[in-house]
Amino acid sequence: MAEAYGPRGLLRRAWAVNPPLAGAGILLGLTTVAALVGLVVDPREITGQPAWAKPARFAFSFGLYALTLMWLLTFVRGRPRLVALISWVTAIGVVLEVAWACRAAAAGTTSHFNFTTGALNNLTLTALVVISLVTLMTLLTIGLLLWQRVEPPALAWALRLGLILVVVGMATATLMVTPTPLQEAAADRGHGMPLVGAHTVGRPDGGPGMPITNFSTTAGDLRVPHFVGVHAVQALAVLGLLLTLGPRVLGPRHRTTLVWIAAAGLLGLTLILTWQARRAQPLTSPDTATTTALIILAAVTAAATTAVFWHARTTSPETSR
Repeated sequence: MAEAYGPRGLLRRAWAVNPPLAGAGILLGLTTVAALVGLVVDPREITGQPAWAKPARFAFSFGLYALTLMWLLTFVRGRPRLVALISWVTAIGVVLEVAWACRAAAAGTTSHFNFTTGALNNLTLTALVVISLVTLMTLLTIGLLLWQRVEPPALAWALRLGLILVVVGMATATLMVTPTPLQEAAADRGHGMPLVGAHTVGRPDGGPGMPITNFSTTAGDLRVPHFVGVHAVQALAVLGLLLTLGPRVLGPRHRTTLVWIAAAGLLGLTLILTWQARRAQPLTSPDTATTTALIILAAVTAAATTAVFWHARTTSPETSR
């Protein structure tokens, strides 16, 4: 029994359920470990951060998404071909994205926004197509989960709304792939445009950043709302699972309402962080407008959550005795 729930047992069951996504998750987990080793043994830096920092983050993030999607697809019944299509396209897509980041790190150059050579131009455009296909597979999964009856309702909506927020998070990445004013000005002066797009707003990529994430501490950084959006599905999934366990005073509608409130809060947070980044403002230095917006969002979310618990307690059969 212990072996069935140990690492080997879990891997065997994951492989039996969905070989492509399980394989992608395992491969990217190993890649994460290899990239962490690269951080120790390779002293090179690319745009002011360790060369293997981005591959480590990408491998971990995409690996986690592959395993999350594998679990979400277990709720889909009667659509084996569509599940297989989603699984294979997503698995191949996330592995290619991480492989591209690793190749760039090994070569000592940037991966995204790099049009310095014909080969890098083709790789960058290919990567955009690949991530667009992964996004399309996410939309298809949302459609399947909306059509599929999943119990309990709170968990069902946690999964659906989480994937919708993933798409919102991916959409923020489109803001990174347009030329910046500095790049356009350089092109107007006849210097060409070897780099198209950037993570940061107000300054070129690079410079001081936060630990681990490397979010800029001197400029707006579009990776912040991107991060919140694409990982919202894990946060909502955990919330949905916790709500299935209790407290007992909450009925099915109350639990589902709490999921919607959390999703709305995460959407609001993603939009505020996008607005902050677009104004060239670092995450670590919010101005009065950003701080006010965050306080209002927190207050509204807290008030709505309190109202749900109050209504549940006043209408519960146990408290009305």
